[in-house]
Amino acid sequence: MTRKKKSATTLRGKVQQIISKAFSVDSEQAEIDVEGAEPLYREIRIENKLQDEEGKEVGLKPDAEVDVTIEAEPQETTPKKPSQSQSDETKQSDETKRRTETRS
Repeated sequence: MTRKKKSATTLRGKVQQIISKAFSVDSEQAEIDVEGAEPLYREIRIENKLQDEEGKEVGLKPDAEVDVTIEAEPQETTPKKPSQSQSDETKQSDETKRRTETRS
């Protein structure tokens, strides 16, 4: 059975601070500033628990540069209309092809 590839986008981010919970040893959070997000929603907080390539638990450091990836299954997405600039580029490309075909 073949699985369809998920739709995804990746944004750059930077760890602003590591927040320790006062009454919990395990619950440390990383506050990440996500580039390209709306100002009100730029900061996210996640549990500061990752796995390295050997499967060992690690945590992020302050000022670490990170990638924030959003993935969705194909059935959870919808096609977007091309932006105006893409439409203009397509029209120009089509016009160039027609001129070339007419000259031939």
